[in-house]
Amino acid sequence: MPIYEYECIHCQHRFDVRQGFKDKPQAKCPKCKETARRVFHPTPIIFKGSGFYVTDHRPAESDAKPPKSKSEAETGQSKK
Repeated sequence: MPIYEYECIHCQHRFDVRQGFKDKPQAKCPKCKETARRVFHPTPIIFKGSGFYVTDHRPAESDAKPPKSKSEAETGQSKK
């Protein structure tokens, strides 16, 4: 059975409760006996492996190429 973290609405005391997956998310504060709410924590995302490519992200603005001038676009050649 998983352990969930709860926070009391009245006194802000945090405590853990062991509950089943199908149990209702209800608990009473052990200090003041008021209603408590379940605290949710974000799950971190970890990218592992070699499945990531250079093209998977946008280039930084400093890496972006400046737009071609009208004459370069027409001829397809750049001036050197």
